[in-house]
Amino acid sequence: MAGSDYAGNVSPGGPTDTRELARLVIRKVAVSEMSNNAYLLTCRATGEQLLIDAADDPARLSALIREGTGSLDMIVTTHQHWDHVRALSDLVDAFHPQTHAGAEDADALPVRPDVRLQHGDRIRVGQCDLDVVHLRGHTPGSVALAYGDPSGHTHLFTGDSLFPGGVGNTKNPGQSFDSLITDVTSRVFDVYDDDTWVYPGHGGDTTLGVERPHLDEWRSRGW
Repeated sequence: MAGSDYAGNVSPGGPTDTRELARLVIRKVAVSEMSNNAYLLTCRATGEQLLIDAADDPARLSALIREGTGSLDMIVTTHQHWDHVRALSDLVDAFHPQTHAGAEDADALPVRPDVRLQHGDRIRVGQCDLDVVHLRGHTPGSVALAYGDPSGHTHLFTGDSLFPGGVGNTKNPGQSFDSLITDVTSRVFDVYDDDTWVYPGHGGDTTLGVERPHLDEWRSRGW
């Protein structure tokens, strides 16, 4: 199948990396000096599209949308931090998508979301369903999205809550490592299998199987 060579290694100014599943196409790009990842999900049956994190560079993200079907039905913002929302207003103005974000982060966004997400909510992109996982600690309203591929494994988009090598930053005021490691353990590692593929907000991808053996190490070091 096309896209089987997907590796998830992207850089600002570089090409899109594309993964084609039976029902969903996942496109990954990086934008900005912060090398933020943005993901475009396209339902193969209907052409509906969802963008995860309108981080920056509206022109590049618009080109990404055109690599798919050219329309944008939804944007999900994983969390409120400035580097993940710099293109949000521009893309809303250009494409008029429905916007989603975690309820506790919603009022801090430059565009107030149409839908305030809670843990356990479900988002439908065409014929594909994504489960909302609320992960508290990096920000109060951080969310991850989980797509359970009926023909394969789970695909988990984690924002800045889970990376290769550990959880997201919790060193600033208002952040909590204890909350984040608790939620990542109980709502991610205790729920999803080792073959779950993790798509973070910056950098390369990983799997839960690669990261699971290090959970105790993360708890001990406190980050």
